[in-house]
Amino acid sequence: MADVLPLVEARLRSALGEPDARAAVTFLGTDRVEVLRFREGDVVRYATLGMSAQPMTDPTAVLADPVQGPRAELVLSVRSGRADTDKALRPLAVLAASPQVEGVVVAPGASLDVGEPLWPGAPFTSVLVAEPGGLVQDLELDPPLDPVRFLPLLPMTPNEAAWKRVHGAQALQERWLTHGTDLRDPVRASVPLD
Repeated sequence: MADVLPLVEARLRSALGEPDARAAVTFLGTDRVEVLRFREGDVVRYATLGMSAQPMTDPTAVLADPVQGPRAELVLSVRSGRADTDKALRPLAVLAASPQVEGVVVAPGASLDVGEPLWPGAPFTSVLVAEPGGLVQDLELDPPLDPVRFLPLLPMTPNEAAWKRVHGAQALQERWLTHGTDLRDPVRASVPLD
């Protein structure tokens, strides 16, 4: 079975350009996860590389399928120069390792919480997983492998995360849209939730 990570990195480079930095994090009992940083104008993007090496497995499954199952990488986009967002590398690696560590399947509409600010002073401790296909197109792999999906992460304040648990991901995204929320602003306030 071919290693999918070189193909994933090639897809990231074709969509986002050359990374200007990369960092690797290894957690006990997991594969290495890298986070690549890409700059485009005033936007900096962080993309994980390593989460898609193994398919995600339903936590209720008796045996993990080593071949079939959803594969994904995570992409976070923020405006540069307003916060020390490079400190998000470790939290992003933690989120990318969560399928291996916790046996979760990361999918659009899910909330992922790191339990601490995503970077120093960040008003966000969690993210909403958005629909793939906009920024980086899915990477088709040879059957029977599932495609790799590149899932955008939208930072949420604790109040937004609590509101999303009650009303759902779609309702929160509509609220952000209605209020013209700049989801790339690394220091933005919570959207009005009344």
